[in-house]
Amino acid sequence: MEREIRLRTAEDTQAFGRRLGQQLRAGDLLVLTGDLGAGKTTLTQGIGAGLGVRGPVTSPTFVISRIHPSLVGGPALVHVDAYRLGSQLELDDLDLDADLDQSVTIVEWGAGLAEQLSDSRLEISLTGEPERTARLVAVGPRWDGRLEALLTS
Repeated sequence: MEREIRLRTAEDTQAFGRRLGQQLRAGDLLVLTGDLGAGKTTLTQGIGAGLGVRGPVTSPTFVISRIHPSLVGGPALVHVDAYRLGSQLELDDLDLDADLDQSVTIVEWGAGLAEQLSDSRLEISLTGEPERTARLVAVGPRWDGRLEALLTS
């Protein structure tokens, strides 16, 4: 299933992320793509707020990966920035599959790399100009029927 939504401002992006985060569960994988400044980290900040994780959620570009534990007894947020990774082997070295079942994992710049982590994922492509748009594609059995429910909540 595929859907597209308009997110006019950074605040709209964070608010959508909060709503999305409140519906996510342990084992969910999100793969974010988009140009620099399109809102990938802004969306992830909102998701972190919705999940109730310890923050602040910032871009992990230089550390590659950050784990944000839950403050409310829910799943942790594993936030990965694959921008500087050169191959799937480098992504494998992060050992993300060890935490995949117990956390919500978000991989920024993950297209072409992170798909191998799970046969089910939510792919979100963000564009920033002239108006921010999020294209959501639900892949795999874990997302059957969930995307529509997430968007109407």
